[in-house]
Amino acid sequence: MQPIRQRDYLVAGQIRKWKGPLQEVPSPLWLNRGGTVTPQLLGTAPALSPEAALEALAAAKEAYANGRGAWPTMAVSERIRSIERFIQAIVRKRQEIVALLIWEIGKSAVEAEKEFARAIAYANETISALKELDRASSRFVIQQNIIGQIRRAPLGVTLCMGPYNFPLYETFSTLIPALVMGNTILLKPPRFGILLFHPLLKAFRDCFPPGVINTVYGDGDVVIPPLMASGDIDVLAFIGTSRVADRLRALHPRPHRLRCVLGLDAKNPAVILPDADLDLSAAECLSGSLTFNGQRCTALKIIFVHRSVAEPFLLKLSKGVTSLCCGMPWENRVTITPLPEPEKPAYLSGLVNDALAKGAKVINKGGATVFGPFFYPALLYPVSPAMRVYSEEQFGPVVPVVPYDDIQEVIDYVVASDYGQQASIFGRSPDKVAQLMDALVNQVCRININSQCQRSPDSFPFNGRKNSAEGTQSVADALRVFSIRTVVAARETDDNRDIVNEIVKGRKSHFLSTDYLL
Repeated sequence: MQPIRQRDYLVAGQIRKWKGPLQEVPSPLWLNRGGTVTPQLLGTAPALSPEAALEALAAAKEAYANGRGAWPTMAVSERIRSIERFIQAIVRKRQEIVALLIWEIGKSAVEAEKEFARAIAYANETISALKELDRASSRFVIQQNIIGQIRRAPLGVTLCMGPYNFPLYETFSTLIPALVMGNTILLKPPRFGILLFHPLLKAFRDCFPPGVINTVYGDGDVVIPPLMASGDIDVLAFIGTSRVADRLRALHPRPHRLRCVLGLDAKNPAVILPDADLDLSAAECLSGSLTFNGQRCTALKIIFVHRSVAEPFLLKLSKGVTSLCCGMPWENRVTITPLPEPEKPAYLSGLVNDALAKGAKVINKGGATVFGPFFYPALLYPVSPAMRVYSEEQFGPVVPVVPYDDIQEVIDYVVASDYGQQASIFGRSPDKVAQLMDALVNQVCRININSQCQRSPDSFPFNGRKNSAEGTQSVADALRVFSIRTVVAARETDDNRDIVNEIVKGRKSHFLSTDYLL
């Protein structure tokens, strides 16, 4: 991978050259050079100033023009064609983007290919969902002598901030629906996964009107506060931690005007009932907790196993951990790769050491071994409430296993937790599964029966309770969350019927229309 010296950023339809300071982009992949293993510098990217970030905001605000800009007033069919051109343009960049996913965040080649394919699929599914929504909105409603048509309108300037673990797919899951509904965008790449947006700049410029998409590079602590403090951000689409989301929201001077679409922390539990299929449970928990090093919000972050089956379950799970392939992302069948966050190995070691000091053991051989950015998975047992890993979201390859005797212990944990995204239940008894499901369904937003936690399919709602999310993301829900229902209404009189008919038949309005997309 040749170093990328990026100075480009996109503002007001122009790819500009940043003449100020640059930020280094390190790779988590250390390379062996003559017998010495050393970190790899992947490249550099612009470190914009607050003034440059505000200039990008001004461009987005001008393009929106209080809802009168070319993009928000454009016909839905034309916006869809722009998205389709964009999809075609980035498909041609697949190889370059996949390579950057591998080198920037250490994602395996197989998982990087999957992420790219899923991002493209999400964009295409969003177009299909919008067509369906457009068809449903094309009819008039008459109630109590009032003629009305209800359609969805954009919200305004949207700040999109995706996470490093799925920098392309998760960013697209907010960017594409926000765009297609007529909003203008400020795109802030994540801390890791910066350079992979470089191949997209020309596609952004060529497929959308000037100012519809603008990129903001640099230190988030430098460039984001002035954007939020301006009060000109209408929608915050952020995927990260609740701590950061709370800080960003607090900066906005008009919080009731700000729409927040947030994907936040999670501590998803798996519950192994006494009658569970242990082979299935161990396989699902292994994949659910350690795929891409456990760096997924939907990962299983804590496992509760009934004490009567704890020993055989741990034996199977430990054997599974030992069988995992660890190494560089391009190696065959690799699961555990170097971690992109330089500080993460030390943090995970701190969690493990805290648990060991309070009575837990590392069950698998070699667990918690650290070499540079690499952390070998650690299976911890027995984990108790006194340990940090019991409540903290580790977001890495540490698997805490908690023994329980009474299912009420598990229920009490989920109720007291600050998080409420998902849970997995493993068991054979319909009565026991149903009992636990009913106890948890009002605490989390998805219950997975005999399977790991996951987001897919994208047609299912993806959200969370408590500190885990705000707003619902799915292909259809995202269109709604980035828009607002707007009604055009008139009393049912002869004159008003004539006016409405003339507007519709003469195609005088993009909003008030009976046209629909097939």
